[in-house]
Amino acid sequence: MNGVPSHFTPLRLSQTTTVDLSQAIHLLDGRAASWLGTPVPGPRPDSHRFLTDLSLPLREHAPNLTFKKAAFVDLGEIRNGPDQCEVDISWRSSSLAPLFPVFAGKLVVKPGSILLEGYYAPPGGEVGAALDRAFLNIAARGTARWFLGKAAEALGNGEEH
Repeated sequence: MNGVPSHFTPLRLSQTTTVDLSQAIHLLDGRAASWLGTPVPGPRPDSHRFLTDLSLPLREHAPNLTFKKAAFVDLGEIRNGPDQCEVDISWRSSSLAPLFPVFAGKLVVKPGSILLEGYYAPPGGEVGAALDRAFLNIAARGTARWFLGKAAEALGNGEEH
């Protein structure tokens, strides 16, 4: 990976859904993205930040158990195309106890799907990355899967790929 630290791991998940692109653009606008949580001041003038609870459901091992962590979700400017829109998105813990991976990437919305693509860094640097690889990226993929489901619920609905 050129220019990407070794403890950053690529992540790519998609979900099939029916999306009204103009409605999705409205719902991804920082002023209308209340589905993401409570708006708070952002780090840059061209971004929007939300305080939310990221969730990590443990579906296979304990279906009723979900870990939650307060986090900041940042949205950048929406980029529109003729058949899609995309927005830079990132999340990180809102406290000094980073129990969830940090993520930076983009959310791409098309009439038939939503794609979350980027890189995550597990807590703990290189040691955390080794543990993450040993446990098949459970925390990062589980949190991203949960987030993608939340986005699909807000922007459309469908099934994960």
